[in-house]
Amino acid sequence: MTAPHSPNKPGALRPPSLRAPLDLLFLFCCVLLTADVLVPEIFGHGKTKDYALWYWAGQQVLQGGALYPDVTELFAYIYPPLPAILLAIPSWFGKITLYVVLSVLNAAAWWYTGILSNAMTGSGLAPGPWLEALPAVVTVTFVFDMFDLGQPNLLLLAMMLYGFWSLQHQRSWLAGFMFALATAIKVFPVAVLPYLIWRRQWAAVVSMIAFTGILLFVVPAPIRGFERNAAELKTWYQGMVGSSSEKGFGQRDEQNWSWVNQSIISVTHRLVRPINWNQDDPSKPPRTMNLIDVDYKTANWIVLAVSAALGLGFVAVMPSQRRRTVRSDAEELGILFCLMTVASPLARQYYFMWLFFPMTVLMHRAAFDGRASVRLGTWIALGIAGILMLLSLQLFPLVIQASGNNLAATAVLAGALVWHIRHPSAAAGPDASAGLKPQVS
Repeated sequence: MTAPHSPNKPGALRPPSLRAPLDLLFLFCCVLLTADVLVPEIFGHGKTKDYALWYWAGQQVLQGGALYPDVTELFAYIYPPLPAILLAIPSWFGKITLYVVLSVLNAAAWWYTGILSNAMTGSGLAPGPWLEALPAVVTVTFVFDMFDLGQPNLLLLAMMLYGFWSLQHQRSWLAGFMFALATAIKVFPVAVLPYLIWRRQWAAVVSMIAFTGILLFVVPAPIRGFERNAAELKTWYQGMVGSSSEKGFGQRDEQNWSWVNQSIISVTHRLVRPINWNQDDPSKPPRTMNLIDVDYKTANWIVLAVSAALGLGFVAVMPSQRRRTVRSDAEELGILFCLMTVASPLARQYYFMWLFFPMTVLMHRAAFDGRASVRLGTWIALGIAGILMLLSLQLFPLVIQASGNNLAATAVLAGALVWHIRHPSAAAGPDASAGLKPQVS
């Protein structure tokens, strides 16, 4: 059973085809999502959410204004200087141009996230059209958030996937650059660095460190001035990374401990301290959900213990170098993406867009594994994760999100991937559903 384009070759990264019905549906969805961005700006009172902030940041760079106030004041713009400099280029042409560029970037990131994810599952097969589209279908609400809010998490996901794709094709320096670019935009992808070190990807490690320094310190210098850029980086670091207390962290105290944040840090603190998970909305009555009552310092030790246990567990599950396969590498990366998602100090709903790749890997296992019982069990695990994530819909009480329904879904997906690593299958099964079978030549 062979595919016309082997997923292990760069040629597997195809553009959309106007002759493929599902590709046309994808393009139609991108048009609708872009309209959600542009119509309010052109015909309404202006696009809200983060779009106005991105335009402001770009204009500050163009006009030589400050990106951050004093460290004691609340930051409007909470990202490093580099993204503002990148935003300044389309901002020079006005809001509409900026919003179009951001929408096109999101559309391209959505497409190549799907293409890369399906190509990197380790199945060695090009999926049928329905299987290829399935991960995009089940994560479409996250994609809507990316367009509607103007957040870069989808773009960061595509960058990280392309980085690992490059790493698999012996392009370590390109991989390091992609990891560095993602880190210089939103920092939390830096969590990939310990993994690269553990897997002894030294060229990628050196490349990532070098390019991160270049992107943060060198690239902005000709535009902002070296001393000014260094001062802004220091202010940003003090306000975002260096500010942590019982009240919160990273300039968004009202969100960090509330239900909107489902990171390991936040959920653990809500479970062990009497924190008001309604604090993002002062009009709502205080609500707590802690199972025990410890102080802030003890809660941090619990977070550290949980994080260490997860990290050591991941290391224990990772196959040794001689036992690695293309399939186990895909499952290993799936677990890594799960951990990176929930290890970020702030993991709002749209952060779980990063589960796209783990879900894609499991969908391939559910479709192609040679063991019928394993295929069924994998579909069940995916179904449980999907139900948990559906509990984020507005018709369900917010206490469910405060309890960490998306965090629990991530745990289910990671657990299923762990099982597959520990119980590998040699080949795809002959009984896969016809609509999900790989394309044949």
